[in-house]
Amino acid sequence: MTAAASASSSLEPLHVVVIGGGMAGLVAALDCARVGLRVTVLEGSDRLGGALRSEEIGGIPVEVGAESYATRGGTVRALAESVGLGDRIVTPNPAGAWVAASTGVFAPLPKAGIVGIPSNPFAEDVRAVIGWRGALRAYLDRVIPVLSVGRVHDLGALVSRRMGRAVRDNLVAPVTMGVYSSDPEALDVTFAAPGLNKALTRTGSLSGAVASMRAASRAGSNVEGIAGGMSALVDALIAELEGADGVEIRRNAPVETLRRTDDGWMVTVTDATPDDSGSGNPTTPLPEPVDGLRDPENDAGPSAIHADYVIVAVPEAPALALLAELEPALSDVVPVDPPRVDLVTLVLDDERLDAHPRGTGMLVAPGAGLTAKAMTHATAKWPWLAEQARAVAPHRHVLRVSFGKAGENTVAHLDDPALVEIAIRDLSTMLGIELDPSTVVESRRTTWANAVPGAVIGQRARSEQLRERILAIGDLDVTGGWLSGTGLAAVVPDALAAAGRVRHLIAQRLLDDVVGGGAADER
Repeated sequence: MTAAASASSSLEPLHVVVIGGGMAGLVAALDCARVGLRVTVLEGSDRLGGALRSEEIGGIPVEVGAESYATRGGTVRALAESVGLGDRIVTPNPAGAWVAASTGVFAPLPKAGIVGIPSNPFAEDVRAVIGWRGALRAYLDRVIPVLSVGRVHDLGALVSRRMGRAVRDNLVAPVTMGVYSSDPEALDVTFAAPGLNKALTRTGSLSGAVASMRAASRAGSNVEGIAGGMSALVDALIAELEGADGVEIRRNAPVETLRRTDDGWMVTVTDATPDDSGSGNPTTPLPEPVDGLRDPENDAGPSAIHADYVIVAVPEAPALALLAELEPALSDVVPVDPPRVDLVTLVLDDERLDAHPRGTGMLVAPGAGLTAKAMTHATAKWPWLAEQARAVAPHRHVLRVSFGKAGENTVAHLDDPALVEIAIRDLSTMLGIELDPSTVVESRRTTWANAVPGAVIGQRARSEQLRERILAIGDLDVTGGWLSGTGLAAVVPDALAAAGRVRHLIAQRLLDDVVGGGAADER
């Protein structure tokens, strides 16, 4: 056989199986499909897209998951543009959110800060939240010496020590709860506010560090969205995948086993019936392996799919359970319990809300006397959504109320009507308007088991160690929020990196085939 013939036979599209159809899985699959690889996506539930999901509530398509993305890195914007959504990228209403302070004050969240840390404690919008006493204590940051150069990890302790509890409780904690579902003490400064430690060392104060970082950052919004909802990104990814040659997407296809063969992998899939429970949980755990006989009346049995390479893109617990068959030491790893967030979406008709009495929403400080941790006035935040709502009814509004943080969820045991009642009560307090339950057109509860934020102390090192152990198995990769941290700005580049490593393995394999074929001809 000639070298050219050998190369030609080796250049048949290799098959990559992506286990998991959340955003990480879809992004990795698309990256592989775009270079001509054969790709199969296996999703255990009937829904694709993970935390991006739209449902019709009160006659309006409403996002019941992530409604925006962080602009850092530009990766998500680039992805949206690549699938034809560039002209639909929008920024939120610049009015911004408010904060409910522990002192009972309701005021706009100061704008000149990072993770809630103010650049000027005496700024009027800062004093409106923490008062003169809190501002004077925060100003002491300017004279306190920097003792731990570049080595501070605990965000909460850093803020409390340098600027006082008023800043920690009423400015920083509401932001970390809203963004990470975690207290400031659980977050590593290095990852929650990259560059802050270096800037602190350089400027000699925390407020000075924030000021210098903001001055160096690019202008514009820190978050963006997509007109029509973030779920449009899922639809666009699916459309391109389904239109590509050699790509198959299988829903209700939970993976049972992953086994290495002489020429790649054998992925065993059990055809599952759609989950009609309406629980709102976007992740469907992989089933435990079944050793007994199957009922032929109800189960056609597993099907086997051959793969040359595999990308595992499911949550931590099912990923470890699946991979422990290949690396037994992984069975000793205890999955981290991710924070549970209960989101109540309310669609209501109330003319008083047309004035947007609390901007685009509100973050809640601990001790503010509210059960909710945050609320978003979605029709105030996104003009495109307000237009859709007004087209249905002139004073229709969408509000989202979220509950729960890492290690604590005081509403998990409540049924839906009881939780909606609490949401209406908290909204009345936050908005300064006594809401009438009769104005609620429809409500919806959605429960999310979010991945542990990558900014949690120790989580980044743990993720890197686990990834290294998994990659050592060979010819497979792994991605997902449990490794990258929450948010599309973390998930998308992580998925692209996983797909890139697999594509590198494939390129190396093809190169070896060509070089090997040429050497054989010379002999």
